[in-house]
Amino acid sequence: MNSPLVDPACTQMFREAAGAGAAVRTQLERNRVVTAELGQKLRERTPRIVVTCARGSSDHAATYAKYLFETRVGLVTSSAAPSVSSVYGVQQDLRDCLFLAISQSGMSPDLLAASAAAKQAGATVVAIVNNEDSPLADEAHFTLPLCAGEEASVAATKSYIASLSAIAHLVAELTLDATLHDALIRAPDDLERAWQLDWSAAVDRLRAKDHLYVIARGVGLAVAQEAALKCKETSGLHAESFSSAEVRHGPQALLREGFPALLFAQHDETRAGIEKLGAELAERGVEVIVAGAAVAEALVLPTIESHALIEPLLLAQSFYRLANALAIARGRDPDRPPHLAKVTRTT
Repeated sequence: MNSPLVDPACTQMFREAAGAGAAVRTQLERNRVVTAELGQKLRERTPRIVVTCARGSSDHAATYAKYLFETRVGLVTSSAAPSVSSVYGVQQDLRDCLFLAISQSGMSPDLLAASAAAKQAGATVVAIVNNEDSPLADEAHFTLPLCAGEEASVAATKSYIASLSAIAHLVAELTLDATLHDALIRAPDDLERAWQLDWSAAVDRLRAKDHLYVIARGVGLAVAQEAALKCKETSGLHAESFSSAEVRHGPQALLREGFPALLFAQHDETRAGIEKLGAELAERGVEVIVAGAAVAEALVLPTIESHALIEPLLLAQSFYRLANALAIARGRDPDRPPHLAKVTRTT
């Protein structure tokens, strides 16, 4: 355990996460032309499928991309295993595919190998990357900069939210969805409001826990995955993410008194199912914490309402402040998790 800190606002994680709204504001303006150009290209020649390639928090953003492209565009979207190219050296048929490579650093060898192979195989490669001078940006046909600026804390925060906004921006342009576009324009202000929400009651509930399930569904599943990762890396809290459907296929057998569940919901077709599951868990004594839905007998955290595709960004933003405070409450330094580095170079 690292030396305990006292003030949550003193960490780099806190300062960087607080800047997510400003990063998204910059990104939307910076990427306006290139995203419109890419959207038009994809409308003129619809890809066969979408393939995402990422690791860590960026792979959680890829989950968000999967739900957006499949529900809003109708395109089958699958996650690539980078080792197929980097370790096995297998050439795949990616003709007329859209290949989304998502990365903060743009420097991981396996991601670069997969992107190069996709380009050679005939895919349109799009790099969604924070480091615009990275090898990944050089490899891509199109680059959508995250515009998150420096992120020194090991825990990715504003770059993750910026990845979600870049994906939502592309889908809004591809589908010419004015409602989603308008919600995106409001997102920077909404993110700043979400950062100010008080989720401290959840810190008290989770401070002494050993395990946690983080549950969501649909476009919100990406935030559950990200929250579980952050709990592990910054707080040393063993957390696992599940969809509200998948958790019923066995994992809920572990949920009992003393084993809490954090539920995320957005205002779409999946919300009722989240509320039903939350009520069932609370009824049998599980300590339920919920954001974005109403569940009797649960700790309900305040949220900001927006477009259903934007609400996951806002939930992630509020959660980051919680994660930072939770780490400190558990005697850890969220900026320096043990055995981790900012750039992970997997092959």
